[in-house]
Amino acid sequence: MGYMVDGIYHLGDDPTATLPSGEFERSRSTVRNWIGESDFPVEVGRYHLFVAWNCPWAHRALLTRALLGLDDLTVSYARPNRTDQGWVFDADGAFSDPILGAQAIHNVYSADPMGYTGRLTVPVLWDKVAGRMVSNESADIVRMLGALFGQDALYPAALRDDIDRWNDLIYRTVNNGVYRAGFATTQEAYENAAREVFATLDEIDAHLATSQFLCGDQFTEADLRLFPTLARFDVAYHYAFRCNLRKIADYAHLWPYAKAIYAMPGVADTVRFDIYKQGYFSASEKRNPLGIIPIGPTLDWEGGT
Repeated sequence: MGYMVDGIYHLGDDPTATLPSGEFERSRSTVRNWIGESDFPVEVGRYHLFVAWNCPWAHRALLTRALLGLDDLTVSYARPNRTDQGWVFDADGAFSDPILGAQAIHNVYSADPMGYTGRLTVPVLWDKVAGRMVSNESADIVRMLGALFGQDALYPAALRDDIDRWNDLIYRTVNNGVYRAGFATTQEAYENAAREVFATLDEIDAHLATSQFLCGDQFTEADLRLFPTLARFDVAYHYAFRCNLRKIADYAHLWPYAKAIYAMPGVADTVRFDIYKQGYFSASEKRNPLGIIPIGPTLDWEGGT
């Protein structure tokens, strides 16, 4: 999908994404500034998000924006399907970029004077005044928005140890686990990753038998970081990434939990099941060579829990 060296875009896949064992390895985000530092003051209306609807990491940022009511944090949405230019924008309409007029996300990265080198990912938190990227690390974006504009509503001090424990487990085995399964190039790597996914989902389901949320009766950052994977699981990961031992809808406690989060004010507006299917079932030489998008499954996310 392309990468950038010293601010110049190059076509081609990231050669470091797959290990010799066949395991998928996600590259680390490298733009990790923080609102509140001298170059990036805390200022309402100053910041902007570049996202794609079907990216679960971008979904974290959209959920934070919705749940904290950060309407002044403006957003540009990329088109559902990537091209050889990566994430791209239309000239106008719902998938256009009114801030920079970017045609692709690599135009955003190259607009920053830093001379970026690396993969081109979303979300990107952009400073509209300085004309610079603040961060391309979704975990940092969630944390700083919550701390600076939400009075730590998502990361309360009393629950931080518990939140951090869940975050670490869920990222390794679920959020990134589905990709380790879907992008594996050997049977062993796939099976190891897929079994870890379901081992953790089973653990979460058992925990939710006696707990409303992951950390008790309060929705926290841990729940926010889990939800994007749950929202995509049955319509995409179950089929496209072969994570098919069970569906989220099969779980006695995890499924009502997911629907309860979906029903929270603003959350449903961050979810696009149709776009998830377009993205995950787009033409791929390895995973879906014909690019045929399935018509199902039909799931009732709005029904009673």
